Amino acid sequence: MKITNKLGLPKQLVTLVDNNYKPTPHQYSCTTILKPTRQIILERKYSDQIEQDVSEMIWCIFGILAHSIIENSQEDDGQFKEEKLKVDLGKYWKELEGYYLSGRSDLIDLFDKCITDWKTASCWKIMYKDFEDWRKEMLIYAWAVKDMGFEMNKAQAIAFLKDHNKTKSKIDSQYPKLPIWIERFQFNQKSFEEIENFIYNKFIELKKYENVSDDKLPMCTDEERWRERTKYAIKKKSNKKALKLHNTLEEAEKHLENLENKEDCKGLYEIKVREGTDKRCLEYCSCCEFCPYYQQHYGNMKGE
Repeated sequence: MKITNKLGLPKQLVTLVDNNYKPTPHQYSCTTILKPTRQIILERKYSDQIEQDVSEMIWCIFGILAHSIIENSQEDDGQFKEEKLKVDLGKYWKELEGYYLSGRSDLIDLFDKCITDWKTASCWKIMYKDFEDWRKEMLIYAWAVKDMGFEMNKAQAIAFLKDHNKTKSKIDSQYPKLPIWIERFQFNQKSFEEIENFIYNKFIELKKYENVSDDKLPMCTDEERWRERTKYAIKKKSNKKALKLHNTLEEAEKHLENLENKEDCKGLYEIKVREGTDKRCLEYCSCCEFCPYYQQHYGNMKGE
């Protein structure tokens, strides 16, 4: 990835994020395999052409600095910080000989059998209880640590909430009360069977598509693209704000019909279609410019 510096920020910030990382063939990290297969392949194929400006990586920088501070702190007995993990998948599945799962765990506690991961997150993630990606990621780490001979049966994500608002925390009962959140997970034998199946299937798919043309890559699902559904807004013709949003056109048409039957509402309302978008494609996919799906649906919208 090429790091640009359009704002002329201090070069130290550029150096911090520009680690000259080069992907190792047939080796994928614990975090990488959580991405859609299409995204993984395209990011690797076009790694030398993808650009990102340092100004867009502030929270990445924050994470690097936080990890650096924690890495230099004193761990307790039985704890290991920033431990490098690498699993030879050929030991488990003959068809994956030569493939490796890699990673670096933030903190492993052998006595407590717990993995700790430091995160930055938005308050919305906490309010929506959107923790499945954290659970799966730390379960993959736990599986990799198990390969080293150490049992892990729980994990915790300690998240720094980058958009926390103290005033909101006082008036909204659903809003996080503090700018830090701890989410804990328990793992059992069924959990490890689940994640082992996921790892196997993901690597088999990656192996299948590593060398195919871009148009032959598997399409990301709506869920993987973080697809927001198309909505049908009932609104006054003179207003921008919707009176109500409907999930289907039929529901919206019925609502409009009911309004039209009222004498004082006749002709005042209309239906506006609010097209659904793929949030990951537009905001969180670094290789979108090289993806045929993105080019077809969004063209040069990235960054607008």
